Amino acid sequence: MSQRKFAIVTGASSGIGYELAKIAAQEGYDLLVAADEPLVDASSAFRNMGVEVQSVEADLSTEEGVNRLLQTVGGRQVDLLLANAGHGLGRAFLGQDPREWRHVIDTNITGTLLLVQPIAQKMAARGEGRILFTGSIAGHLAGAYQAVYNGSKAFVDSFAAALGNELKETGVTVTCLKPGATDTEFFERADMMDTKVGTSKKDDPADVARTGWDAMMKGKESVVHGLMNKAQVLASGVLPESATAVLHRQQAEPGTAK
Repeated sequence: MSQRKFAIVTGASSGIGYELAKIAAQEGYDLLVAADEPLVDASSAFRNMGVEVQSVEADLSTEEGVNRLLQTVGGRQVDLLLANAGHGLGRAFLGQDPREWRHVIDTNITGTLLLVQPIAQKMAARGEGRILFTGSIAGHLAGAYQAVYNGSKAFVDSFAAALGNELKETGVTVTCLKPGATDTEFFERADMMDTKVGTSKKDDPADVARTGWDAMMKGKESVVHGLMNKAQVLASGVLPESATAVLHRQQAEPGTAK
């Protein structure tokens, strides 16, 4: 059994999750990487960095998928949990298939909590560990044409802060990374390539991941990546939700692509 420290990264096949896993490998952490799509390419890249890599293809919106991941962990001590798996869903709520919006909630909220709870319990029992949630500035904005996704991220942002407070005296830190629009497969998978935000210039996922990693290692409660995103979060604290919904609609309504 390897004596190296051990990190779990979900949603690691691409984007922010892939970049987080790459940083962890560069820092010498053995990895358990999980995603709901094949991880062959990603896993081989991480192995080339000289660490042990296990990969699990699992649908983390389901209890079965989460249990598959936990069974792979076995009794190994988890030093870092990077709960990055998430799904988006664009377009108007009334036209969405309930199976699609339930999948967003089950991935972003239910599956995340089913994974975090047992791992955090063990971390707290031994008095050390770090957890990073990938939240979003979307959690601060009423997301017209992305209503369920933004609502799910509002939950994640809030939950991470609450859990961090509950674990304050345990030696376990909880950090919430809050990116804005990032250059990943998110917008394509969320059917948002005909929107202004879907076709706009976006942040580099490697930069976003580094922001989250550094904040986690410093034990920060939360971090917003990027000046423009910080400005949006500040504005959301002043504007009523009806106003942020109008602003969000201008970015996310189908047909607004540049």
